[in-house]
Amino acid sequence: MGMEIEKKFIPKELPKNLAQFEHHKIEQAYLNTAPVVRIRKQDNEYYLTYKGGGMMAREEYNLPLNAESYQHLREKADGNIITKTRYLIPINDGNLTAELDIFENKFSGMLLVEVEFDSVEQADAFQKPDWFGDEVTHDKMYHNSYLSKL
Repeated sequence: MGMEIEKKFIPKELPKNLAQFEHHKIEQAYLNTAPVVRIRKQDNEYYLTYKGGGMMAREEYNLPLNAESYQHLREKADGNIITKTRYLIPINDGNLTAELDIFENKFSGMLLVEVEFDSVEQADAFQKPDWFGDEVTHDKMYHNSYLSKL
């Protein structure tokens, strides 16, 4: 169990040399959106995640799944299955990581970048890099659980 504290932004441009950064192929689907119950395949790992309410700070629990359980639950998913490539980009002298999502399929062309923080104070003090663009942390339209229902 943990508290997830994150901010979301719409990037206005992509960082140079994107291919040099660590990245993961992600597929996720939602069994429920209020509260959020999500399954995710990241490369060859599988998880079930429960997220409590809230926009910037909320409880999050992750449980490992195997491939068979993931496929079984995937058939029960509501709405859109979301696929994206997530790039992990060090920012703020490597003290933080920007998670840049480039969406595919139905949401092809959509970009979103998130930063996770250790505390609300750290989140509030965050100075975003120029390429980050507008903050959308409190806009539910940019929560993947919302996208799953479009």
